[in-house]
Amino acid sequence: MRRAGVPIAFSQGFTPHPKISYASAAPTGVASEAEYLEIGLREPVDPARLRGALDAALSPGLDVLDAVVAQGGSLADRIEASHWRIEMPQVEPAALDRAVAAFTAADEVLVERMTKQGRRTFDARAAVMRIDVAPPVATPSEAPDVPCAILELVVRQVIPSVRPDDVLSGLRVVADLEPPVSPRVTRLAQGTLTAQGAIVDPLDADRDGASIGER
Repeated sequence: MRRAGVPIAFSQGFTPHPKISYASAAPTGVASEAEYLEIGLREPVDPARLRGALDAALSPGLDVLDAVVAQGGSLADRIEASHWRIEMPQVEPAALDRAVAAFTAADEVLVERMTKQGRRTFDARAAVMRIDVAPPVATPSEAPDVPCAILELVVRQVIPSVRPDDVLSGLRVVADLEPPVSPRVTRLAQGTLTAQGAIVDPLDADRDGASIGER
């Protein structure tokens, strides 16, 4: 069977499923510029052809930027951290500065979230490697006199995962910061970490591949 013009492999059994797995998919309701997935194929395929076929099959605004041959190892093992931008309309940057200072100074920031195992309490502080208030950027959809604070985060991949909304809950716990409207969250990058704390594209180790075969 073929999907998007390429020979996608399917699992065995009564209800076969395409061999597609996502690595640390973004939470529902957030934007992302850095999502990764693995696709199993039944035969080798040129990476450029695969990228073009998938890109053509997706809706406008969903763009496949690159495809490489997997040279071994799990893609999920290469996702060690994510970089997030959180835009907070109607929040003064000075108020966010004070909340971030309180969050950073805390030894731990306990938050609650409903999970499949029920409501859990966990530390949102330990996973945050970097948290900064970015300079404000005007957008065409906002009036010039409406403040919009911008938060940038680098969050380490841990269990349970710490998501941007968990950090926002943490800011509410330590500083009573409550955005009046829903923040806009975008993942900018995810991948492996260098000793300096930079995030490296998890596909970099595979970019010398020439074709894509079955995993």
